[in-house]
Amino acid sequence: MKIHFIDEPTPYTGDELSNHWIYKNFGILGDAVVGFVGPCDVSQGRMVDLEDVLNDDFIYSTQMLHFIVEMFGLTLQDGVLLQRLFSSMIHDKINTELNRYAIKRRGDDLFYQDRQKLSVSICTVSPTSILIHTGLNVEAMGAPVEAAGLTSELGIQGIKALAMSCMRTLADEWEDIKRCCCKVRAVH
Repeated sequence: MKIHFIDEPTPYTGDELSNHWIYKNFGILGDAVVGFVGPCDVSQGRMVDLEDVLNDDFIYSTQMLHFIVEMFGLTLQDGVLLQRLFSSMIHDKINTELNRYAIKRRGDDLFYQDRQKLSVSICTVSPTSILIHTGLNVEAMGAPVEAAGLTSELGIQGIKALAMSCMRTLADEWEDIKRCCCKVRAVH
């Protein structure tokens, strides 16, 4: 799995959650995760989570740390499992950075003080791949729900360093999973 961080501010509108977005924009072919910081504004027409659509919800943040993951040869269920694993990794990284257990994970969502939402995440399937978007509020101001931000509430300043650490951990874990699949013999 390849990793890439976009240094310039990049908005997330939902259009980025499409097959080969990483390849078309950054020339990275195959399994990859890309991180970037920018605003998040997903309109109803671009929403992937049908539960959110039926609830007339929307996703908005003035500034988020975004991750787009694209993986090939996986089922949607595999993708959701990978999404949950990635959320768990991010959860561990933030709690380690804070040197305390301040973030809790419920499913693919992360919360500060058990009620302030820190993240959004969705996994979907395209004709060629599974796609995951995970966004972490950097600033919580303007969010449509009670929210927390990495910088505003948690005091984390090294957003790019956190992003790189999360992406490296995911890539290393994926490579180790593939290695483990290759080293076992079949049983009859």
